[in-house]
Amino acid sequence: MRVTHDESADLNLLPLLGILLEERHISRAAARAHMSQSAMSRSLQRLRTTLHDDLLVRTGNGYELTPRARTILRELESMLPRLRALVRGGEFEPATADDTVRVNCTDYATTILGDQGLFQQIFRQAPHLSMVIEPLSRHTFDDLERGRIDLALSPVKAPTPMRWTKIFEEDFVCVVWRDHPVREEQFTLEHLAEYPHSSVVVLPAEEMLVEQQLQDLGVRPPSGLRAPYFTAAAIALRGTELIATMPRRLAHLYEADPTLRVARAPAEFQPFAYCMIWHPRLDTDPVHSWVRSRVLAAGAELMGAEPTA
Repeated sequence: MRVTHDESADLNLLPLLGILLEERHISRAAARAHMSQSAMSRSLQRLRTTLHDDLLVRTGNGYELTPRARTILRELESMLPRLRALVRGGEFEPATADDTVRVNCTDYATTILGDQGLFQQIFRQAPHLSMVIEPLSRHTFDDLERGRIDLALSPVKAPTPMRWTKIFEEDFVCVVWRDHPVREEQFTLEHLAEYPHSSVVVLPAEEMLVEQQLQDLGVRPPSGLRAPYFTAAAIALRGTELIATMPRRLAHLYEADPTLRVARAPAEFQPFAYCMIWHPRLDTDPVHSWVRSRVLAAGAELMGAEPTA
């Protein structure tokens, strides 16, 4: 379909164009832009008229981008952050920022970094900022690529072309019911092979860090519990022989619980790095640069060091 140009270009449509091309779906784009589906459909028609291209073509599986739309999307991914910075002008002022920052992470990351005052620092300095935090998923890296989220906190290093940096390092301990049959202060691989585990599975059908280390060490625990959150995995320990192998800093939160006991993990267990991940198009975006600096500062507090870029 060839359309004629009957109106001047409206730069206000650029952000909507980016959302439409990222979502490839009118109703999802409308929900993300906080507007009605009919209003988004009208915006799409205006964009088609302005750009002389269909942009989105309906297929049996939904919508597909036209070749020109794919080119435009690549350009917008680097252009829009720079335009926002240009329009904002001058230095970034947290006190007046009213942006929304979307983050994927685990309950572990929010608990540990929040305990270091991350959210207090952010909302004290930027009271009008909004943060939307959702769990990690198998779609997290794709969502970063498409611009659906802005930041991910994960122990999994990101694939190209994502940027990532280490926030802090962590190691493991074992948490059990206070009357668990194993009384030693340090568990062994034999203990972990003998008793069932209370495991946290953040990404369905994928091995998590603890399970991967056990597999690499040739340990096959009996069937136990698989839960989506560390809190659930810890609560399930009471009155059972389950073992929860979890990050040390999170386990410290349970040391005051008289029904639970914390022991050292097997010496063979290796520490891991927790990372912050983002798309290169946000490298110089002032809002996201500032939020990343706050996350790094909270991580540095954990490690007792100065934050690094």
